[in-house]
Amino acid sequence: MAGRFGTPAYVYDLDRVAAARDDLFAALPDEVEVFYAAKANPHPELLRELRAGGCRAEISSVGELDAALRAGFPGDRILYTGPGKTTEELAEALTRGVRLFSTESPGDLRRVGETALRLGLTADCLLRVNNATGAAATGIRMTGVPSQFGFDSETLPALAPELRAVPGTRVAGLHFFPLSNAKDEASLIAEFRHTVATAAALQQALGVTFRFLDIGGGFAAPYAVQGTRPVYRELRDALARTLDEHFPGWRAGAPQVACESGRYLVADSGTLLTSVVNVKDSRDHRYLVLDAGINTFGGMSGLGRILPVSVEPHESVGTDGTPASLAGPLCTPGDLLGRGVPLPALAPGDLLTVPNAGAYGPTASLLMFLGRPAPAEIVVRGDGLVSVSRIEHTRTYDHGQAL
Repeated sequence: MAGRFGTPAYVYDLDRVAAARDDLFAALPDEVEVFYAAKANPHPELLRELRAGGCRAEISSVGELDAALRAGFPGDRILYTGPGKTTEELAEALTRGVRLFSTESPGDLRRVGETALRLGLTADCLLRVNNATGAAATGIRMTGVPSQFGFDSETLPALAPELRAVPGTRVAGLHFFPLSNAKDEASLIAEFRHTVATAAALQQALGVTFRFLDIGGGFAAPYAVQGTRPVYRELRDALARTLDEHFPGWRAGAPQVACESGRYLVADSGTLLTSVVNVKDSRDHRYLVLDAGINTFGGMSGLGRILPVSVEPHESVGTDGTPASLAGPLCTPGDLLGRGVPLPALAPGDLLTVPNAGAYGPTASLLMFLGRPAPAEIVVRGDGLVSVSRIEHTRTYDHGQAL
C-alpha cells in the first residue's frame, strides 16, 4: 500500500476520524463546540475531515496555523494557544484572521495586545487557568503545580483590574486544560464539574461577564496499544446539568462553551506499518531492529508517554515466543519502542503493525534526527485511497545564499 515510499508508513482511515468526531459530539450537549488540537496530527486530510464535521481548530504555532487555513478553517474558527507566542507569530496570526487567543500570563496578554494595537485590531483573549486543585484520576495532570501554563487560579482575582485594562485586548473568558486521558467517565465528569464551578467563581471575582468558556478535554483513547476508544454515555446530561447550575445562559451562548480534543478524535484512525530489518541476539536478549524508531514514532518516549507499544505481525508467521526488544534504526540506545515484547519468530522483511497510532506520530517524533526519510502517510476512506504523501526535509537559506 505504501507504494514507492515503502515502510515505515502510517495509514489513516477518515471513516474512523468521522466516527470518533460523531461519538464526541454525541457525548456533549448540542450547544458545546469542539476544538481539534492540531498538535495531535496536523495532516491536512484529517484537518479537512474534522472541519467538515463541525470542529474548530486549536493551534500553537504558525505552522499549525498554515495547516489549518489550508484545510479550510477560517481565522475566526481558530484558537491560538501556547506559552511562547512571539510578536512575529502573533502578527502573522492576527493578519491572517485569528482573533481568539489563550493567554498564559500578564506578559503574554500584554504581548497580544501590543501586537494587535500595532495592526489596528483588538484581540479576544481567554485567560488560561492553572487551577490549584483537580478532581479526576489521570495519567497527565496539567494543573495544580508550578507551571509555564496558565494563570495560577489563586492570583487571578487580584490581577483582575490589570488584566481588564490591557490595551488591544478584551478578556473574553477562561481556558482550562486540567488533564489528559481521564481514567474513566466518572473521573471525566468530576473534572468538568470542578472546572465549571471554578469558572463561575472566577467570573464573579474577575468582574467580567464571560463570552467564551473553554473547559478543556481529557477524553481518553488507547495509544499505540490494543484497545477501543470509549463511548461516553453519561457525560452529555451531567455536563448540561452542571452548566445549567453555574451558567444559566449557556444554552443561548452566554457564554459559548467549548471542549477540546486531540487523541480521542484521531488516535484510532491510524495504524503504523514497520518492517523488520534485522534480528539480533545479544547475551540471551533478542532485538528486532525495525525501520521505524523514535524518529518515526515515539519521540516522546523519554517522557514515559509511549513505551511499550503493541505490535502484531501483518501476516501469519511461525511461532517462537522469545520476547524481544523493538529497536529502531537510529544510532542511539534510546531508540526503543518496547522491551520484552512477546512475538512469534520473525525474519528480516516481515511486516509489523502498531494499532491506534493516529495521534502523536511523525510530527511528535524526532523526525530530523540522522536525516532519515520521514515515514509515508497514507490516507484512506474505507477501502478507497485518498492520498499518499511524505514530509520532506529541506533547508532554506536567507537572502538567497547557497553553499
